[in-house]
This record gives sequence, C-alpha cells and structure tokens, in this order.
Amino acid sequence: MLKYVFRRLLEAIPTTLGIVLLTFLLFNVVGGSPAHVVLGKNATAASIAAFNHKYGYDLPLPKQFLKFTKDLAHGDFGVSTEYDESVVNVLKRGVGPSLSLTLPILVGGTVIALMLALLCAARRGGALDKAVLVGSTVLMSVNYVVWVLAGQYFLAYKLKLFPIWGYESAAYLFLPVAIGIFSGLGVDVRFFRTAVLDEVYKPYVRTARMKGLSEARVLFGHVLRNSLIPVVTYVALQIPYLFTGSLMLESFFGIPGLGNVSINAIHSSDMAVVRAVVVLGALLYQFVNLATDLAYAALDPRVRVSA
Repeated sequence: MLKYVFRRLLEAIPTTLGIVLLTFLLFNVVGGSPAHVVLGKNATAASIAAFNHKYGYDLPLPKQFLKFTKDLAHGDFGVSTEYDESVVNVLKRGVGPSLSLTLPILVGGTVIALMLALLCAARRGGALDKAVLVGSTVLMSVNYVVWVLAGQYFLAYKLKLFPIWGYESAAYLFLPVAIGIFSGLGVDVRFFRTAVLDEVYKPYVRTARMKGLSEARVLFGHVLRNSLIPVVTYVALQIPYLFTGSLMLESFFGIPGLGNVSINAIHSSDMAVVRAVVVLGALLYQFVNLATDLAYAALDPRVRVSA
C-alpha cells in the first residue's frame, strides 16, 4: 500500500508543475498585457509602466515564472487590484460562506441519495422503487432555477419560514441548503441506484443470501462496500466545486462566497484573484484525483495489487 501511495504522489508532481506553467502562460502570455486589461485601453504609458513595475510584469518572462512559482510555494497569490490587499485575505472571506453552503449540500445529498438507492435495491421492482424512480425523473426534469424561485416565494416570502436574503446566521443557510439537496436528488439517486443494482445481482450476493444472512446485512455489509467505488468517483468529481461555491445559490440568496468573489473579480478585471481561483481550483482537482485513487486502493485491494 505504501509503495502504491508513493508512486501516485510522484506521478502528481509533473501534473502539478504543468498546472502552474499553463496558468502562468494563460494569464501572463496568452491573455496579453495585464496592465491593459486592468487599466483599460486609454491608460497612459506612464501608468502602464508603473503598474507593470509594481506587480512585476516588467521582468523577463522566465523571471516572472520563477517569481510566480516561488510565490505559490509560499502561499502568496499576489495583491488584488480591486481591494488593494492580499488575494489570500480576499479568498479567506469567501471560503467560510461557500463551505457552509456547499459542504452540507454535498454530505446531506450524498447520504440521503445513497439511503434511497439502497431502499430501492432492497425493494427493487416494488411500489417504493417505482415511486422513487418517478420522483427522481420529476426532479431531473425541472430546471434548477424553478426550485430556487419556488422555495423563495412559497417558503420564505409567503410562509415566512426562512429569511430570503443575507448571511447573518445559520438560519439564512437552511433554505438554500435544502434547495441544493432537493434539486440534486434526482440525478444522485438514479446514479447510486444503478451502482448498487450492479452489485445486487452478482454471485457473491446470492452466496451471502444462501448462507442465511439478512437482507440488511447483505446490503450494508457486502453490497454497499463493493458499490462504493463508482460512488466515490461520482462524489469526488463534485468536491472541487466546494471551493468555488454554488454561484446560483450565492447570487439568489446574497451569500458572500467564493462564487460571488470570482464573478466580481472577473467583472472588475482583478486578474490576481481570477488567477488564484483558477490555480487553487486546478490544484484541488488534482488533489481530489489523488485522494480518489488512494480511496480506490483502500476499498478494493485489487486496485493496488494490479497497479
């Protein structure tokens, strides 16, 4: 297992370097002069020169790349031109609201969908299974914005059960989290149900039943564990979005998360913040892929033996 972990860590090094190089090229070479993007087309030569000198864009490209890499290694993402403060501080303000919104949605949605999938597998072909499939299809067919607007109008505005806008306490998160979980259940349940049913009909499940094990023991002790690899893959693909937050929910409910920070940075041409979001998002995706591979090895010994 340690050998497998070490090999996967080594394989992640060139990918990480590639992410850093590609990001540098996109923002410092392909994108043109950052000074013209931030200051506008009517900027004077003196203001452009002062901007380039202040942020190090007047250095030769190799030195810019070395400085960029060195700063990243020290956790320095530069200075925001919009707020005139460290990019790290700007991002810190958005991390908490984004995670407080997206983390409950991911955990709650995954647990509920997995439980429903197991119930469907236990009652496959029955009334419960058919009802869940119909409900999942309905949830998948309705646009995400409809759930947001319906929740705000009926639950917040008409019934006064939740606040509509703001981020003053945990109460302001109940409605957007509930909408995020509810709107995603359709896709999640159908995917998890398929993953579970792929295992239900395999020979080892029939053997377990023939030994006299209860249906609950078979489902939770055998089927669930062996169906976790596609589940882990599905969930892992959603984890990077925890960082950037849910832009739709943040916009509709006035939550000052990273989604709003990113959009504001794009609108104000705050390239340092945009670049930081791109780099951190790509590195997070790389880390999640690595963690997913290690989870595969822990769940299924055949992965680390054959790898």
